[in-house]
Amino acid sequence: HPWSLWIWTTDLPNAGTDADISFQVYGEKGKSDEIRLDNKSDNFEQGQVDRFMVELPDLGKLTKLRIWQEKGSPFAGWHLSKATLMKTLTKEKYTFPCERWLDINEDDKEVVRELPACGELIAEPLPVLKYRLTVCTGNVGGSGTDASIFINLIGDQGDTGERQLINCKNNVNKFEKGNMDEFIVEAVTIGLIRRLRIGHNGKGSGCGWFLDKVIVREEGKAEAKALEFLCNRWLDRNEDDGQITRELVPFLDGQRLYNIRYQISVKTGDIPGGSSDSNVFVKLYGDKGDTGKLLLVVSTNNLGNYFETGRIDIFTVETFDIGQINRLLIGHTNKGMRAGWFLDSVQIMVPVHGNNYMFPSHRWLSKDEADGKTEVEIYPSEILDIEQLMNYEITVVTGDVMFAGTNARVFIQIYGEKGKTEIITLQNKSNNFERNTTEIFKFEAKDVGKIFKIRIGHDGSGIGSGWFLEAVDVKHLIMALVPKEKKKEDKKKKKKKKKDEEDEEENGGEEMEEVVLTYHFPCSRWLSSGEEDGELVVELLPEDAEEDLEVNTYEVCVFTGDMMGAGTDTNVYINIYGENGDTGERPLSNSDNLNKFERGQEDVFIVAAIDLGTLKKLRIRHDNTQPYSAWYLDRVEIVDTKEDITYYFPCNRWLAVDEDDGQIARELVPVDEAFMKQDEEGAGATLGLEQKSMSTTYTIKIKTGEKKYAGTDANVFAILFGEKDDTGLINLKACKNYKNKFEQGMINEFIVEAVDLGDLEKLRIGHDNSGGSSGWFLDWVEVDAPSQGQRLRFPCGRWLDEGEDDGAIVRDLYPADLQTEIYTP
Repeated sequence: HPWSLWIWTTDLPNAGTDADISFQVYGEKGKSDEIRLDNKSDNFEQGQVDRFMVELPDLGKLTKLRIWQEKGSPFAGWHLSKATLMKTLTKEKYTFPCERWLDINEDDKEVVRELPACGELIAEPLPVLKYRLTVCTGNVGGSGTDASIFINLIGDQGDTGERQLINCKNNVNKFEKGNMDEFIVEAVTIGLIRRLRIGHNGKGSGCGWFLDKVIVREEGKAEAKALEFLCNRWLDRNEDDGQITRELVPFLDGQRLYNIRYQISVKTGDIPGGSSDSNVFVKLYGDKGDTGKLLLVVSTNNLGNYFETGRIDIFTVETFDIGQINRLLIGHTNKGMRAGWFLDSVQIMVPVHGNNYMFPSHRWLSKDEADGKTEVEIYPSEILDIEQLMNYEITVVTGDVMFAGTNARVFIQIYGEKGKTEIITLQNKSNNFERNTTEIFKFEAKDVGKIFKIRIGHDGSGIGSGWFLEAVDVKHLIMALVPKEKKKEDKKKKKKKKKDEEDEEENGGEEMEEVVLTYHFPCSRWLSSGEEDGELVVELLPEDAEEDLEVNTYEVCVFTGDMMGAGTDTNVYINIYGENGDTGERPLSNSDNLNKFERGQEDVFIVAAIDLGTLKKLRIRHDNTQPYSAWYLDRVEIVDTKEDITYYFPCNRWLAVDEDDGQIARELVPVDEAFMKQDEEGAGATLGLEQKSMSTTYTIKIKTGEKKYAGTDANVFAILFGEKDDTGLINLKACKNYKNKFEQGMINEFIVEAVDLGDLEKLRIGHDNSGGSSGWFLDWVEVDAPSQGQRLRFPCGRWLDEGEDDGAIVRDLYPADLQTEIYTP
């Protein structure tokens, strides 16, 4: 809608300014974008009235105007008398009185003012309040910063906009270690404060900052009514998650769960001169609000210089839920030797919503190219469905005993009534798991429902990898009934519908709200090869668990066949599955024999796990890393020591890339003891048929691209994920049709057998980056499961190469058509 804007500069000496002026308007239906009024024609001179034509969205009745001068320099000071806005078509008119300086040397030394709307349409202007902020810098080493800090308070009735925290009321040197710095933010009332965004510009050496908390209260109100926004985190490119901006909510528990992650992938065009060294910003708009302008300064794929020709840079933004995204603004600051930029496309993944937004652009953002614009609004061409995940917050407490810390890679897996998460590596940019530390990690994973156990451990890497784990907390949000606060009746509100009143009565005055659910897992034990039982992995039950589960001990007896070359020197792993989940993949390392897996030998291992109930299957594999890796496995017998039951898992097959079907992993199902004792000829064949009938054979076809240098010498692996389970890591060693695998333009075939995966939902494929030429361009993967009537194509069309595309060497692929195709041989 077109509006006329008049700005009155007062007649005081030096009242005029040569700075650019920007403003933003708020109304009952939301807010406008920030609008800059370029000062190119002697605007804003002393005693002058300037008129501008501006376009504003439908904001309903206007409530306030924020206006500021961009320069912030000693001679940019400006004395504003008032501003007036009038809607061209309806003559709807609002006045915004000011009569104050916007000057770093005058008044309160601020360069931004918030002005409440006045006029015939406004019965009573909103009050202007002073918010006193106490910003507490942490007490850890190097916690202070000299970077420029900004804050935005966000409430029920709008926000304050980003305010630079310059004029400290109590300290000359701001944001030093242990400081409590006080600032005043003057703004038209924003109602009840719901959250705040705080960050810095990332400039200067040692700009990283450890923020303890921010305390906010209205000036003149009791300290008891102050709101505390806990942070206790780094805002540092080289610590924690690398972010330099954080959104905080006034909750004591589960702070990180209330924001959701937006993964923004920005592709620079593959054309000459398309790269940019300017600062790029983005603003996302959703049906519940917008993110504000966010500088993309911390990449998650760490490819060095950002926005290089033909490259994809990935950035993570954590903010409140803005709902379904309908558009985005992207641009750059036009600073730098080569500021001009050719933007090919933007992709935004929102795992908590299960959405992937595609924004094509394919245009210049450059003063010297095309239409000369350096920013543009773009709209999604399509919204793809991806696997919907939920937020989890994991708190890990390392014990206070000598050498308790570890530098090994720590992982966790969560089991619930709806299934299990994938294995999650707990890591960030900080030095984790030191003695007597408490660390918090946030990640997205499958909603497993009510949690009944976790498995946590490490890979034993690094010097002194032993770890004393004290406890683990797992948190996530659930919808629950909470007592409703009694509020004064608002006469302007519509009367409640009868059904709403009935529902409220039925719930006894309670209402549904998001609350934090916490599971506490005590541990207090070593995960070390040289301590206690020597295990690096432990399974834990939640404290006060309702289920009658307990830790069980499984005696795993592995019988190597009695034939030439049957033994192996490589590493062997097992995963045992039962009614109550599985053990996860465990290394079979501590045998009762010094030399394991020799010809004709029985090796006995102990696996401790939460009781699995009746055993259903096992997966056993080796990693093929030794010169003599081929292994003939006769059978596995597992003794459930709690129930005193023995399960028999016959195999009678090679696990070898150059024997049998070339597989180095097998899934085995239990058979009756009587079956094991059959001596008559043909029992082996009968066994093979019985096991075959219980498993699904998948043919995996992998097409390497036609591009130059598309092939790879690296070791390639895959994992098939089904609705019920996954295959675990499949090393793609034994190709059916070519000895030299993954060459340019080649289609390689592999056979995989697995038990009871259900319908396939996802495929993960990658390589280990080994070999002289490891980069790989993968065209597509096709998976056939004739017995299930499934043939699925998983398109890729991307590099798996640290120096190309987005630098990833592992990709998750999804079926192009989620409808199962009927397979006809």
